[in-house]
Amino acid sequence: MLMATQRKWSGHVTETSNALDIPGGTFALDDPKAIARELLRDAQRSRRRKATSPYRSAMSMLTFYINRAGKNLPAKRKAILERAKDELRAIAARTRE
Repeated sequence: MLMATQRKWSGHVTETSNALDIPGGTFALDDPKAIARELLRDAQRSRRRKATSPYRSAMSMLTFYINRAGKNLPAKRKAILERAKDELRAIAARTRE
């Protein structure tokens, strides 16, 4: 019973923490730019943001999703999500200028 509880920690974090409210399908998109734009938009609109900066909150959720999927994330999907991180950094840099 203890093992089942330990394996569900990410679900508990998602439900109870000050994480973003992200609509379903955001991480399933095939365009890294679209993923980055949606995450940043959701972070700007969210009242449950963990970080004060929408960029940091969006990056945190993207990293959390990649880490949570772990070995079950296909290499192609992981590559898309890693490129979404780069796009998110680029968008944030442009908005700071």
